[in-house]
Amino acid sequence: MDLGIEGKKALVCGASAGLGFATAMTLAAEGADVIINSRDKKRLEAAADRIEKATGRRPGCLVADLSTDKGINTVTQGVRKDTPGGFIDILVSNAGGPPSGRFMHFSHQQWKDAAELLLYSAVRLTKVVIEGMVTRGWGRLIYITSVSVPQPLDDLVLSNAYRSAVTAFCKTVSNTHARSGVTANCVCPGYTATERLQDLAKSRAEQGGLEPEAVMASFAENVPAGRLATPEEVAATVAFLVSEHAGYITGSSIRVDGGLVKFML
Repeated sequence: MDLGIEGKKALVCGASAGLGFATAMTLAAEGADVIINSRDKKRLEAAADRIEKATGRRPGCLVADLSTDKGINTVTQGVRKDTPGGFIDILVSNAGGPPSGRFMHFSHQQWKDAAELLLYSAVRLTKVVIEGMVTRGWGRLIYITSVSVPQPLDDLVLSNAYRSAVTAFCKTVSNTHARSGVTANCVCPGYTATERLQDLAKSRAEQGGLEPEAVMASFAENVPAGRLATPEEVAATVAFLVSEHAGYITGSSIRVDGGLVKFML
């Protein structure tokens, strides 16, 4: 299937590894002109090398911490420099998860830091790109959230709270900009084989006196599909949602969870 995104300008955040990297690779393979972002310059450039080797398309690199105003300004200036007219057609807002733990574990400052990382980065990035999308009558906004939105996990309270807020933000944006040809959707990964999941497994292992490998195995056992997702499976979902074919899908949260969430809708 031709997704119709060849030549589209895509900004993919958190793209040095995991879901962001897999998404950037997939979009580049589909012919999109990709700009990737991460806080770590060395890892970001290594990711760009891998994408170029696999697809023949060298992504632009923007090193920035999106939880800060300075980082957003860096991205804004980079987008204006690297794209014609400073326009982005596709935004994939993706941030690494905040620390795991239960409610009483976290200070007020940690709550504020998580808000900057998960919620305000999504809001700021949307402000950077949405005016150009509306002007051109076409745009795709994707927010990577989690199955902890429809089914909160006890030791991911920061993620539960702020990814839910991102979901509400996304739904509101979708309502107010659909007539302009701009869609906005969330993708909710379940247990996926990434560094983030390995970190969560280590945390739970320490709390329960278990081995991380045993915790990782339990993640897969709890999924009806009987395995973890691959980052590429999540990326494929993102790629369809940003395609021409998905123009009537907006305001939705699409789970990629192997059946983990139990309710029907």
